[in-house]
Amino acid sequence: MTSDNVKQPESDLGQLASYELFWRDHQPWLQEKGYMLRARYKPDWKPSWVGSKKPWYNAEDLLSMPFPIILDATRISDGKMVTLKKVSKSQHPFEAEIGQFLSTEPLSSDPHNHCVPIYEILQCPDDEDTILLVMPILRQYNSPRLQTVGEAVDFFHQLFEGLKFMHDQHVAHRDCMSLNVMVDPSSMYPKMYHPTAGLRTLDYKGTAKYYSRTERPSKYYYVDFGHALKFDPADGPPVQVPLFGGDKSVPEFQGEGAREPGDPFPVDVYYLGNLIREDWLKIYAGFEFIKPLVEAMVQDDPHKRPTIDQVVTQFDDILRGISPLKLRKRLAQKQDSIMKRVILDIFHVFRTASYVVRRLPAIPDYTHSRRSS
Repeated sequence: MTSDNVKQPESDLGQLASYELFWRDHQPWLQEKGYMLRARYKPDWKPSWVGSKKPWYNAEDLLSMPFPIILDATRISDGKMVTLKKVSKSQHPFEAEIGQFLSTEPLSSDPHNHCVPIYEILQCPDDEDTILLVMPILRQYNSPRLQTVGEAVDFFHQLFEGLKFMHDQHVAHRDCMSLNVMVDPSSMYPKMYHPTAGLRTLDYKGTAKYYSRTERPSKYYYVDFGHALKFDPADGPPVQVPLFGGDKSVPEFQGEGAREPGDPFPVDVYYLGNLIREDWLKIYAGFEFIKPLVEAMVQDDPHKRPTIDQVVTQFDDILRGISPLKLRKRLAQKQDSIMKRVILDIFHVFRTASYVVRRLPAIPDYTHSRRSS
């Protein structure tokens, strides 16, 4: 995860926040396990700007972690950037188990699998309840912003495909809202970027350069399986007491429904439909083609919602009716002024011409891109 804004009160300069101390104290152990933390988290760290003429605001080691339980690291064996997530086994007893299940062959190599892979699980040496999940570095799914209708269609398709895969394994995510959908940035950012200042280069000395998703198709992932559950079909229809995730608008969880056990799989369908409704239909113009499907996914009565299998089938039918010209169109926000739209549309014409000349598909295909690389 990344944060594009650097906010550090001047009084705190040169001091670690309390939630950073865990990482500093475990840095030597993590290095023994093959993972190097940034200089800020080494036990003998001294701020690089102290005693030098370097401005503190230009110092890479000024940057603290944006989330207390998540930190970036470098895998020593191959230099690959990874994410470390601190998990309490007592609070989230199934997160590692389900994540590992979905990260094991043959599921891990299934192209329909959009569950964040777990590379390794590290048991904290001084706390039996704490483990660290080692995962890839990811960005918020809409950073940088998607540019075309075709890129958005690819995003929808991957999310539908990924949720179907998850449900086919009898796993309900139970918190698949906007913040728990992320994108693998490695194709868009071949030289990567600073993990806590996503607009800057790794050395924090310049602006990170990136490609569009049309140029470099990218894969989206579901993350955070702390609320997820795996069900055994032999036990009958899945029933679970409601658990509020980040999206607290689930109709059947309101009022007395908050205590009524129910099927968690239609809840996942609602979460995904509401993500598209809130992040796309309310903000961007031109998505009338998916509106009926989204409205079906967010119906108040969970029994009337389509299953994710039905969502995938209906979406495939919708795609067959969308013209290539429509897919090439620029994503236009409803609030944009006429003048802004005209200017952006002019730039988009030239960008689209470049895509057409290079024979780049209107709908990015990360699987084809990966096979070609």
